Amino acid sequence: MARRRLGRLKVLAKIGASEWETAIWFDTKRSSYLLPLKTAIRKKEGIEVNQSVQITLLV
Repeated sequence: MARRRLGRLKVLAKIGASEWETAIWFDTKRSSYLLPLKTAIRKKEGIEVNQSVQITLLV
């Protein structure tokens, strides 16, 4: 699944009972990867703004 293209890397993400295929994006300003989190996942897992969550990424 790991395929890097134009600063993004395909991953399998898991938070709680939710698991989905997505991509993480490299942010050159922060020198780190960003994981976009869809509203549907946030609502399903009860994630609030500024809340810390445990995320598993399979590359």
